Amino acid sequence: MKYARYAFEEGCWALRETLLELLPEAGRFPTSIDGFTLHRYDHSDTATPHFYDPILIVAVQGKKWVRIGIQDLSFGEHTCFIAGVNMPVTSCLVEATPQQPYLSMSLALDRGLMAELAAKLPPPLEYGADSTVGAAVQGLNPELLDAFLRLLELLDKPDQAKALGELIHREIHYRLLMTPFGHQLRLLNTLGSQSNKIDQAVIWLREHYRETLQVDQLAARLNMAPSTLYKHFKEVTTLSPLQYQKRLRLDEAQRLMLVEHYDVIQAALTVGYESANQFGREYKRLFGAPPRQNVVAIKAGRSA
Repeated sequence: MKYARYAFEEGCWALRETLLELLPEAGRFPTSIDGFTLHRYDHSDTATPHFYDPILIVAVQGKKWVRIGIQDLSFGEHTCFIAGVNMPVTSCLVEATPQQPYLSMSLALDRGLMAELAAKLPPPLEYGADSTVGAAVQGLNPELLDAFLRLLELLDKPDQAKALGELIHREIHYRLLMTPFGHQLRLLNTLGSQSNKIDQAVIWLREHYRETLQVDQLAARLNMAPSTLYKHFKEVTTLSPLQYQKRLRLDEAQRLMLVEHYDVIQAALTVGYESANQFGREYKRLFGAPPRQNVVAIKAGRSA
């Protein structure tokens, strides 16, 4: 047991040293392996609401705070964050300095692969069946640690990266399904389950968020009663369908103003708002400042 613990600590140390060598400066760095991204940040920041696509984030150094619904969590060394559905959260870095930067790796999760593996594998002996929320923080186990170490080693072996990277990518999905949160990942990716229907509802909302939402019509699409849809949607995403749609609209409006340089009225109309005043009130409630002021502050922070 002592040897296993020593090997795990040694692996975490190797992971940290490798990332420090690969990331001499702060930023987000996609790799040659599809969906695999490295992160380094040298300063803490303020809490911001946003969405996580289905993703696994392995924290290596530093700490990040995340709010999922009304639950406040943090993840840092030896822990990871998993989102099995497009998940609304609020998060910020709480431990990050130039001397000890926040270091992490993220891997986009493949719904199709997860569904394929879930259908083939027996369920784990222990799982977190007490929660149906679509995201969680849990400990990093030695098997996942080893898989990520091998994934990092492929970055300087481009001739091997594609073939072996796909195998390790598949292995990581398998390892995730065998963790405590693997039970919820199975439900989200098992056709016909209530959680999978909610995942389908989320996908539909992301494609149609500009439209007026009729919850009874969405429920009918999924062969669910409206009350059942509402109940399970809120359990998985922590928001009602209407609240989720509003978050989608406001998130996209912020992106349009930041990236596409839309003005406030253009952004509001584009994402489905009919009233600029209502848009301004709801934007301020979510992001803490009126749209124009919020965008200016974000741009100033990025250039600092």
